Amino acid sequence: MVSDKVIGSGLLIISIIVIIAYIWLVFFPPIADLDWLVIKLTNVVIILVVFGILGWIGYTLATTPPPKPIEEIEKEVEEELKKLEKEKEEEKIEEEQTSTKETTETGKEEG
Repeated sequence: MVSDKVIGSGLLIISIIVIIAYIWLVFFPPIADLDWLVIKLTNVVIILVVFGILGWIGYTLATTPPPKPIEEIEKEVEEELKKLEKEKEEEKIEEEQTSTKETTETGKEEG
């Protein structure tokens, strides 16, 4: 697998090349009016990215249901705790009953 340092170095080199190419195309265009085309394309990409993200945030806010109130969550947690406590009590009662049965059965066998 390629290490993180190699990937990071590659990204750094590509970024530097793109920056140099952009500056060269904007300030020293090899073809007439290419600088305006580069600036227009840059502006279009910026607008698409910014408003695309803004639209995505708006869509997410519009379609996501609101969270439950904290009070409702607390009630559910309390109910679950009560259920667990009841189950523990029932298990203890069953254990006590089985242990008393075992002691009475062993007492009958000995007698």
